[in-house]
Amino acid sequence: MFRKIKNFLVETEAATAVEYAVLLVLIAGAIIASIQAVGGAAGAYWDYNRNGIEEAFDQ
Repeated sequence: MFRKIKNFLVETEAATAVEYAVLLVLIAGAIIASIQAVGGAAGAYWDYNRNGIEEAFDQ
């Protein structure tokens, strides 16, 4: 019985799985933040160009 408890406390596979899960969540968060930042800048760029084209055709 004590051997099973000792083996359970010494086991590291579950800790490794948790570490990978935390790492995956951090990477996913960084990717989402990057996409949002680039997406906002790209949207502003295309809006600026669209407005310029519309002004050129209006003249």
